[in-house]
Amino acid sequence: MTVKIEHSLKFVTEVDETHPVGIRLLSLPQEMQITMLESMLKELLAPALAPVIEDINKGGSYAILKVAE
Repeated sequence: MTVKIEHSLKFVTEVDETHPVGIRLLSLPQEMQITMLESMLKELLAPALAPVIEDINKGGSYAILKVAE
């Protein structure tokens, strides 16, 4: 039997409030900003982390690390 433990890592994105894209991002409601940034992080980081996660999980006998959906 396995039990899932969901982690809550925190990231901070520094936005240049004078850049046109930064201005547009900051004009959105905060919930939408967070949703967009988290989506981009997941799309960009998950594939890059996959080989590292596979190495971590090699020979894992009691726990396996996965990227949460």
